[in-house]
Amino acid sequence: MQIGIVGATGYGGAELLRVLHRHPETEMLHLYSSSQAGEDVRVVFPHLGRLGKVELEPIEPVVMAGKLDVVFIAAPPGVSAELTPLLVEKGLRVIDLSGDFRLRDPHIYETWYGRKTAAKKWLDHAVYGLTEWNKPSIAEAACVANPGCFPTASLLGLLPLVKRRYVNPESIIIDAKTGVSGAGRGLSSAVHFSETNENLSIYKVNSHKHTPEIEQVLHDHNDDVAAVTFSPHLVPMTRGILATIYGTVSPGVTPEALREAFLESYTSCTFVTIREQDRFPSTKEVYGSNQCDIGLAFDERTKRVTVVSAIDNLMKGAAGQAVQNMNVMFGFDESAGLEALPVFP
Repeated sequence: MQIGIVGATGYGGAELLRVLHRHPETEMLHLYSSSQAGEDVRVVFPHLGRLGKVELEPIEPVVMAGKLDVVFIAAPPGVSAELTPLLVEKGLRVIDLSGDFRLRDPHIYETWYGRKTAAKKWLDHAVYGLTEWNKPSIAEAACVANPGCFPTASLLGLLPLVKRRYVNPESIIIDAKTGVSGAGRGLSSAVHFSETNENLSIYKVNSHKHTPEIEQVLHDHNDDVAAVTFSPHLVPMTRGILATIYGTVSPGVTPEALREAFLESYTSCTFVTIREQDRFPSTKEVYGSNQCDIGLAFDERTKRVTVVSAIDNLMKGAAGQAVQNMNVMFGFDESAGLEALPVFP
């Protein structure tokens, strides 16, 4: 496989490089950057010194089409909307990590992202890449919209219940915490060490751009879902997302049925683990892996279920899931390149 990574100088790009470097089907990695073309990637990421010199290449669709099999786009929003159609038209398969193709409605995208989106035909062309729930379509796709990190944790924790109508869709609340790497490498006061360290803060209250993505996928599986409450928080750690999800259980649904919904949904899924009854995951327990660990409990007093979902935001929430999708697209073993266990402690 000749593989290209656009946006190779960001955290997502670096994580893709780390995973694909050990992928058994990788022959050559080509790294692309709009701002640092011509530079050695070791200047940007000194920890990659063992790779030797790897020069960052300019983004030229015609040249890329002549030598690549698949392109990962880990660039800021807006880049992929312009670049992906050019690449797909030249026969390349694209996995987009930026979010430009996740929302099917252009108006919703423009409202939440504050910018123009790709043409509607390309939004319709893209396949949403939540691997455990959309594998047949991913296998045939030319363009995969890799899910966001918060939606991955939230949807894996909600879909078994929402699809079976086991919870009241109007009662869903997602309270999620993330590490600072989710904000990327850009500098801002929000991720300044002295303001993040020993601090816990909520941000983008009722306005986070992952909200409509979560709602869209839930609605696809249960048309009673209209809106959910999603509250993201920043915690002083580098990696990880912990989503604590609440929902009022539908009448007649037993605690045993709630648990069985998860076991049935993920029985053949390599990267989703359902914890034992009343045991819950933490971010450290999935650190550096493509794993999603889920725990749940039912409160008899309130008739609410609590679901806790933990992922590494740079792996299952970005690069790891993107490689998992590549494996499905090309018929490889789904876990190829992703076999590493979590780093602990």
